[in-house]
Amino acid sequence: MIDLYYLHRPPQTAEIEETVGAMAELVAEGKVRYLGLSEVDGALLRRAHAVHPITAVQSEYSLWTRDVETAAIGVMRELGVGLVPYSPLGRGFLTGTVDVSALDARDFRRRNARFADGAAAANQAIADAVRSVAEEKGVAPAQVAIAWVYAQAGRLGVSVVPIPGTKRVKWLEQNVAALDVALSPADLGRLDPLADQVVGARY
Repeated sequence: MIDLYYLHRPPQTAEIEETVGAMAELVAEGKVRYLGLSEVDGALLRRAHAVHPITAVQSEYSLWTRDVETAAIGVMRELGVGLVPYSPLGRGFLTGTVDVSALDARDFRRRNARFADGAAAANQAIADAVRSVAEEKGVAPAQVAIAWVYAQAGRLGVSVVPIPGTKRVKWLEQNVAALDVALSPADLGRLDPLADQVVGARY
């Protein structure tokens, strides 16, 4: 049985009610426990939830991408829907370890506006701010970025379970250890405004 079955991106050739209705049949058949959606706004979430309860919304969310706060969080809070943030590390940029000039030509980030030469140089100030907080705490910048995402649960009023991607066990262990990083109000005061400084569109 699948625990959480997602619809990734709203359907382009069918109404959301029809799609979620088909997904709900899998729940009724005992093949799926819960349903989730990805990258939906509040209005679409409400329509979907009217067909079958939606448990989680997966959306890009990080120190430099906070669109979901205005697009859907209010409805998510009202309906009791959790947030599953993907790219909580800003596609690696917030770790401070990405050399934009060395990215492989096939790397998605080569086509991302925030990683373009001028934008990447401007956005370095954001990565530097994260690194500064991390150095003061004796942790990795990635851990600060993930800890910030976890810390938003109380403010947003929804459960938050980030899903940072990684290919190596050592990064997985580092990401998990972010749960032990406590950010003070002063830390949050330095980190919260960073999204306002980002240069370049999300896609």
